Formats: sequence, structure tokens, C-alpha cells
Amino acid sequence: MQGTFPEKSVELRRILVLFPKDWDLVELEHPRYQAGYRFFFEGFDLFRFPDNARLLTFDARRYVDRLARKYRGRIDGVVSNNEHFGTLIAAALAQRLGLPGADPAVIIAAQHKYYSRCMQQRIVPEATPRFEALPYDDGINDPPHIGFPCFVKPVKATYSVLARRIDSFAQLRALMDFSPLERLILRKLVQPFDDLMRLYTPFTIGARAMIAEEILDGVQVNIDGYVHKGRITVLGIVDEVMYPGTQAFMRFEYPSQLSPEVQQRMVALTEKLLAGLDYSHGFFNVELIVDPQSGAIRIIEINPRMASQIANLYRRVDGCDPYGMLLDLAVGNAPQTVSGAGEFRAAASFVFRRFDGRAADSVPSAEQIAAMHRSYPDARLILYLKRGAGLAREMKWLGSHRYAVLNLGGRDAADLQLRYEAIRRELALDAGAGSASTSRIASSI
Repeated sequence: MQGTFPEKSVELRRILVLFPKDWDLVELEHPRYQAGYRFFFEGFDLFRFPDNARLLTFDARRYVDRLARKYRGRIDGVVSNNEHFGTLIAAALAQRLGLPGADPAVIIAAQHKYYSRCMQQRIVPEATPRFEALPYDDGINDPPHIGFPCFVKPVKATYSVLARRIDSFAQLRALMDFSPLERLILRKLVQPFDDLMRLYTPFTIGARAMIAEEILDGVQVNIDGYVHKGRITVLGIVDEVMYPGTQAFMRFEYPSQLSPEVQQRMVALTEKLLAGLDYSHGFFNVELIVDPQSGAIRIIEINPRMASQIANLYRRVDGCDPYGMLLDLAVGNAPQTVSGAGEFRAAASFVFRRFDGRAADSVPSAEQIAAMHRSYPDARLILYLKRGAGLAREMKWLGSHRYAVLNLGGRDAADLQLRYEAIRRELALDAGAGSASTSRIASSI
């Protein structure tokens, strides 16, 4: 994945991509970027063996030092959509090299779920649920003061690992009953964040802690956009649809079916929040929830990065280019936005899950996937196949396992549904618990 350093030119911008995700690689290999950019890739997959064995000896500060020596004067920008610690390392490296980027301290404040809540409470108290930190280095000895039921999650994690509703102290202690191997994995996963947190902030509660929050009910959404020189631009709002009776994502739908009035209030809240955080550069993905009865909007979490899985939904519907915008930001340019000019009027990202602990019954071959792409050129399918201990660990930590994601557009919701069903049958994909239909969320708020 490495390349030789080209001579600097006005036409060719050189971008370092840290800890690239599957969606990043799919997008950046497109010819539309090859004429103007040269990409370099660094990092490893945190969740696939043997790559993730590097976590055992990984030192984030030394890693930033090494990349600074290697790329000083040889790149024009650095990006990462990796939520675990890639985004933070990219910010630290950009600051070290004098390249456009976010303040690492702001990234940390946004990503550390406890300190992020503290900031939210100061900026938008009406949108911040009750919360408290639950350090677990010495075990969980006392129940949370906010009582049960509550929602518990790590202060630093990804893919909703260990995040769930807790109804009793016994459930909480069972959730935190880690084996020695699991404790080692969790410690190594958060150590890079902890190391950089101590370097850039005065925070004292490290990443080996949980946060307990009051239960939030309602319609969940993602609001996506970017900030350039402090100016906030919202791309749109995506509805999150869960598997029935769970907190597991079933699909993401764009455009949102919430009323224009609710969407306007969500945009205003997001703008106030980001300005208060002093987040002045980069993509953002803010998860919000609205109560259908009261209309109250609450913050779920702030992600100071692009949500790469759903970013391409905006291309399908609006004709905009989120990855092109990301690259513009990386070199300090103001992105250009487009709305309503896409090939489709509806788009969704469908998540295939199993809740029974079994691996996928059938796996489409490369030939089948290629044939599907010929019939549906806009479709993008990515497989996340697990077996053995990795599958068992994901089931324990998440309560389900994601084995495939399909992104797709349609002329409208009905056409999107037909195209989805045709691909699912063609590739023999099991929709998991419940039906991954594209029926819209009814809303009058």
C-alpha cells in the first residue's frame, strides 16, 4: 500500500490516509481522485488477526514521531475516518507537520464520552442526558447514582462495543466480568488514546471507564457535515433504524423523514454544540434522538470524523462528493456543496446481522458480487466475516454480529425496497432477526 514520493506539483496533492477503513479504500481507488491526488496509507486493522497483534506493542506517541520524520515536507494533507484512534493520531500529526487539521485536544474532548458529556452540559444543557462516569480498573463496586434502568457504554469504544441497557446492578457486574484476555485486549485498544490524552489534555479519567446515562427513547438520526475555518456546513440528516427490540443498527436511510421543523432545530443544536466545542476543522457526525411525544432533542454522541459507511448516501441523492470534500479540507480548501442533484431520490445502508451466535449461512463469492455490481452499478457490498473466538467475542460485547453491509439507491422508497430485495435474494443474504425493509418511520413531529 506504500508508494514512492512524487515530486511536488501544483496539480498533484499528496495525502496520507491513516488506518484506512474498507469504505475509504473503495472510495479512494475511484478514478475521480487519481488525477488530482497521490495517496499513501499507514496503519493496521484493529479488529483482524494478525494485524491487530500490533496493538500489543503499539505506542501512539512514538508512532506520531515516526510518521512526522517520514512525511515531513512530503505530503500536503493527512486524513483518517478511523474512530478508534486514527482520527486523533491524524490531528496530532497534522499539528506536528503544520498541515490543516483539528486541534487534538478538541478531538479528545469530543471522543471521550464522559468529558464530551461534561462539555455538552455546559454548552447545551437542555439536550444533555443525566450521566456519570464508572471507572472499572478495580471493578464495579457500587451501582450508578442515576439508578436503573440506565444505558451503559465505555467512555472510549467503537461499533457500540459493550453498550447496552442495564436494568440491575447484577447485570452491570455481569457486563464487566472480563476474562484476563479480554482485559488485555480492552487495555491495549484504549492505551493509545490514553497516552495522547495525557499529552494534550489535563483530563484525569482515562479510557478504562464506563459511562452510565439515563435511557433515551425516540427517533435516532445522524447529522453529517464539515467545518472549514470555523464555518459549519450540514450535508443532511440520516434516519437510524434498529432491529426490533434491540439497539443494533438495521439500516440508515436518507433523506430523513422527520419534519422540516425538527430538522431545523437539530441543525441549530448541532451548530451551537460544535461552536461551543471549538471544533473548527474537519468532518463531523453527530447522533441525535428526538422524543416523538415532547419533541425534545437529546445528544447521543459526537463523532469528529466522517461516517464513512453512510457518507456515500449523500452522493446518491444529492450528487455531492463527501470524499472530495474531505480531501479539500485536508489541503485547506473550502469544499463545494451540492444538493438534490443525485441519480436517486432515496438511499440506504443496510446492515446484515446475526443474533444467534452463528456465522453467516452463506457467503457470496467474488463472481457473484461482481455480477451484482454489473446489474446494480451503484450498489456497494462489504463483508465482515468472523469465525471462532472473534465471533464469540463480538456476540458477547455487542449481542449480535454484523457480517455484511449493502449501500444502495432507489428512485423512491418503494424502488429502493425492490432493489434491496432483489440483491438479497441474488446473493442469498440472510436479513437476520427481523426484516430489513425500507419502510419509513412515521413521524408527525
